[in-house]
Amino acid sequence: MSGKAERIDPASITTYTFDWGVAKWFVTPSGNDAELTFGEVVVMPGGGHGRHNHADAEEILYILSGVGEQVLDDGAPFRIGEGDTIYIPEGVFHSTFNVGWEPLRVLALYNPGGAEKKLAGLPDFREAPAGVNPGWTRT
Repeated sequence: MSGKAERIDPASITTYTFDWGVAKWFVTPSGNDAELTFGEVVVMPGGGHGRHNHADAEEILYILSGVGEQVLDDGAPFRIGEGDTIYIPEGVFHSTFNVGWEPLRVLALYNPGGAEKKLAGLPDFREAPAGVNPGWTRT
């Protein structure tokens, strides 16, 4: 696979929305003919992406801002925050939760790409079209 070099405008990308937050996948195998997936995930206060794994992809998380709690491979939860990097090998179970008062902003990378497609199968998944602000609802 070999994609073309390009600038990606976030407004041109659909937004995955969930009860716990949102994700925008800027680079994907299907959208950019790339071999990996790269995007930003925003986890709202009190929300989180529960225990799961990616059997065929490694994942890297880089925390842009906010405070969270991470669990890796059924280990003890640990605090994550701005500047932290988490590496998750293929098949390792993990979860990420926002334990702070502000959004937890995370850059996420899957290698190889494609793991983001499974998110569309979650029961709380909704897709906001490119250019549409999905809005935030307080519960």
